[in-house]
Amino acid sequence: MQTPWPPLPTTVAPKDIEWRLPRHARSVGRARALFREQAASWGLPQEVTDTAELLLSELMTNAYRHTKVPVGREIWARCVVTEDRVRVKVSDADDTLPTPGTTSLDAESGRGLALVAALADDWGAERRECGIGKEVWYELALSAVE
Repeated sequence: MQTPWPPLPTTVAPKDIEWRLPRHARSVGRARALFREQAASWGLPQEVTDTAELLLSELMTNAYRHTKVPVGREIWARCVVTEDRVRVKVSDADDTLPTPGTTSLDAESGRGLALVAALADDWGAERRECGIGKEVWYELALSAVE
C-alpha cells in the first residue's frame, strides 16, 4: 500500500497550548471557554476539567484586577498535560509575587489564592525567566490516588 503524499494530518490535539489575551475582564470568561474546549478535545476527566477551569478563572481574575502594568500588556495562560497531570500557568507583566491573604467572612473577594492552595495538588508563583513579570501556576493529578 502506498503512503499518501502529502501525509494526511493527524487528528491528535497537542498536549501543550497557550493563549494570549488582553488584560480585560472579558478575558477571564474567554480563557475559561478556551480551556473547556481544549480539555474536551484532550479527553480530560470532567472533575479535573471543572476544578482546573475554576482555578484558571481565579488566576486570570487576579492577573486582570491586581496587575499594575502599562496599557496594552497581555495575560498569557498556558496548559500542559502530561501522562498523569495537568499544569496551568498564568503569566502577566507585574513583578509582584502573590501571597494568599486573610479575608474577613463578609468580604466579597480575596479568596482566590486560598482556593488554589486548597484545591490544587501543587501550586506556586515565580518571576518569569525573561525578567519581566511573573507566572502563577497550579497542577492537578489526572486520576485519584489509590
